Amino acid sequence: MLRGFSTVSYYAADLEAATAWYAEVLGVEPYFHRPGYVEFRVGDFQHELGIIDARYRPTSSEMPAGEIVYWAVDDVAAAFDRLLALGATSYQPLMERGPGFTTASVVDPFGNILGVMFNQHYLDVLAGR
Repeated sequence: MLRGFSTVSYYAADLEAATAWYAEVLGVEPYFHRPGYVEFRVGDFQHELGIIDARYRPTSSEMPAGEIVYWAVDDVAAAFDRLLALGATSYQPLMERGPGFTTASVVDPFGNILGVMFNQHYLDVLAGR
């Protein structure tokens, strides 16, 4: 049974640059370092974001594809604009998915898809804790 988001891992050919970029995006330094891997703890539930040296990527595809992990944010437009200002490129523009659910996604400078989302359900669950 799936119990909730635990960890997302991204790949980067320049691990040092990716670590610095994500530290800027997240406003925190990684809490875990190992050769070829760093990990950040992020947000209300301290979810884990890992950056893995691209040498360990299971495929050689240069095009981003696959699942999009959406990170909860309070202001999707502001988060999207900030990611673009930090060097990401637009993948999917701001989209209203229904009342209380708005998404956008970018491709980070290292070829990974990063989604941001205002999710009222997330806030409702958080308020009920």
